[in-house]
Amino acid sequence: MTEQTIQTKILPAAKRITEEVKKAVIGKDDIIIKILLSIIAGGHILLDDIPGVGKTTLALAFSKAMSLDYKRMQFTPDVLPADVTGFTVYNKQTGSFEYKPGAALCSLFLADEINRTSSKTQSALLEAMEEGSVTVDGVTHNLPKPFIVIATQNPIGSVGTQMLPESQLDRFIVKLTMGYPDIESEIAILKSKGTAGIGNTIASVASANDILFMRAAAEEVFIDDRVYKYIASIAAATRSHPQIKLGLSPRGTVALMSMSRATALLRGRAFVIPDDVKYILGDVAEHRIILNAKAKASGVSVSDVLRDISARTPAPKIQH
Repeated sequence: MTEQTIQTKILPAAKRITEEVKKAVIGKDDIIIKILLSIIAGGHILLDDIPGVGKTTLALAFSKAMSLDYKRMQFTPDVLPADVTGFTVYNKQTGSFEYKPGAALCSLFLADEINRTSSKTQSALLEAMEEGSVTVDGVTHNLPKPFIVIATQNPIGSVGTQMLPESQLDRFIVKLTMGYPDIESEIAILKSKGTAGIGNTIASVASANDILFMRAAAEEVFIDDRVYKYIASIAAATRSHPQIKLGLSPRGTVALMSMSRATALLRGRAFVIPDDVKYILGDVAEHRIILNAKAKASGVSVSDVLRDISARTPAPKIQH
């Protein structure tokens, strides 16, 4: 992948997408960029936030801007795995069983409040995320490409919520928090309400093929052996840190590499530098790390520990 291709094809496409999404989601430019990075890296996104801050609007805006088939499911305790994956029914006229697709059979799936549903239903979705397919009654059905999940969860402690196990959290490439808008952004939100819906304001400026092209380009982004060692050293530091009980998994290390490649790509480079790794480290690693009891009692946060690790891990000097 040449830098000319990045400048003439990748960056203009990325800018078109982000500019359209910004029309619907005001004041959250960094979150929009990180979600696009996650999509380019081939991962799924977990939004951990309170209700009403625009998570659904964000997912819908991305689906519209990228011309992706979009479905949303509200996860409640009575949602069954078959609601997600689909089921087979007997057709009397044909004398055969027919597959009825579930909600996940789309390109962009918004799994709303995933921590309110049963563990079995959560597992059905997470298996689809991992495999890119669903198996119903012994028959495998491939999901569209790209297949992107944006899952939301309310903070633990909200009524009816249960924590996702560490093994399930690990399947999300990043965990992001939108948070409340600042005063200027909230004023802009108030002024924009009542004018037009997302369907009228967001133009379709990219396609599924554009996303797949950007993914292929990201996989070609060069990583120097010194940067590989830097990423591995950060992962190793999380596993030996005196305040960490559970460090970054190998899957997390791969996610950090993929996100660093996507970051370099959208910064106009065909190679990764340590700053790309540092930029995305917290979003990739925080939900994968568990502090020990001593750290929690001291009021230390995962982000504090990651900043310490980032500061202490020597970064190679890569010329650019």
